[in-house]
This record gives sequence, C-alpha cells and structure tokens, in this order.
Amino acid sequence: MSRRRGLVAGAVVLSFVLAGCSDVAASETSPSDTPSSSKTTTATPSSTPTPTVKPTPTAKPKPKVKQKPAYYALRVERQLDKLGYPVGDIDGDITARAKQALCAWRETNGLPVSRDGLTLTDAYSVLNATKRPTPTRSPGLYVNKTCQILYQIVGNTYKRIVWISTGAPGYDTPNRTGKVWRKWAGAHESSLYDDAYMYDSLYFLKDRPGIALHGSRVNSLIKPYPASHRCVRVMRPEIHQIFADTPIGTKVQIYGDF
Repeated sequence: MSRRRGLVAGAVVLSFVLAGCSDVAASETSPSDTPSSSKTTTATPSSTPTPTVKPTPTAKPKPKVKQKPAYYALRVERQLDKLGYPVGDIDGDITARAKQALCAWRETNGLPVSRDGLTLTDAYSVLNATKRPTPTRSPGLYVNKTCQILYQIVGNTYKRIVWISTGAPGYDTPNRTGKVWRKWAGAHESSLYDDAYMYDSLYFLKDRPGIALHGSRVNSLIKPYPASHRCVRVMRPEIHQIFADTPIGTKVQIYGDF
C-alpha cells in the first residue's frame, strides 16, 4: 500500500517538473508576441548657444550740401580765362575785372546780362562749358557798355573778348551803329584834348569824326568803368591786333548802359 502511494507521488512530482521545463523552454525559444513596452531614449546632443548678432545700422546718406558760389570762384576764373574771357588775377577773388568777364559770359550764353558777382547759375554754366559759344550776330566789332567789353567777331567765332572803357559821365559814348571809315596806325595826339594820345585808331562815325576805338598811352587808363572822353579805349596790344584784322567798312556797334 505504502509502495503504491510513493509511486503516485513521484509521478505527480515528475509531471510538475516536466511542465515547468516545458514553460521555461517555451519562454526561452519562442519570441514574445507582445512588443516590449520599454522605450529607447535617444540622447539629444547638447547644443552650444549661438551668440546674438546685432544688425549693423545702415548709414543714412548725408544730404548733399549746396555750396555757395564762392566755393567755385577759383575754378570759374580758370575756366573763363581758358575760354578767352579776361578775368585779371586768377585767385578766387571775384573783382571788378572778373565781373566784366562774367557779364560777357552771360551775354554770349543767353543769360541775363549784369555786372553782378558770381552766382550758382554762372558757376554751373561756366564749369560745364567746353568751348566758346557761337555768335548769333554778323561779323564786326561790338561794344557792350554794360559789361565794358568789346567782342571781335570774325566769321562765326568770337576771335577776341577785350576790356574797354567808354565815355565817362558827361562824355557819354553814343549808342550807335556805324562802319570803320578811317584807320590811323600807331600813335597820334588827340585834336580835341591836350596830351591825350591815341594808338591804332579806328573811326566809325562820320557825323562824329572825333570818336574812335583806340589804345591809350598806358593800360591803366582802361578802367573797369566808363572813363574816356567819348572814345572807346581798348587794351593794348589787343587794339593793335584788332586794327590789323579790321578792314575799312567793318561794322561797329555800341549798345547798353553802365
């Protein structure tokens, strides 16, 4: 009897062991049907903070400064002299002589004629020019009393632009148009005024036979304002050159007011 009980107990133990081995083997060899619940954590690499770059401020363009006329004075004098408008000393000082040149520039370029000082309009006009303008008048000698300037037009060009001095108050040179009717080369004394010498005279009014364009004993007598005894005083040696270029019958016109 006791032997049968032992056999039964052994069989039971053996069945448990076998069952247990079967579970273990299955768990070791069979893949799990349930996905693993554990999550793989990926480490985020630590990033170095990027320094904040401040934007470079954009420089605002400075407004262009409108220069005063005096800023251009020296350059204007140089350019006028280069183009054949006599200015006197080229030093940036707009003297009475430089104003004569500016006056002539205005007239020959169609600007309002005056003996005023340098303006911005004058400066831009002169500095942008590359040559003398072409005359709109016929060939001849033209005396502008406003500017105290003589223009010698030969062909279709201003051959010379010269300082002159017309009649002083009480001896006004008449505004007239005539023709050269007499030429007197060299020096001679005036028949009307003592110790008044005239050089290379060009007479142009037959009804006023004493009035002529002529050189004077010294150029200091050719003022930047009216200072003669009705004649037109012209700088030397320019008057000698004009005399040589001017045949009898050449037109002479006096105009303007000082």
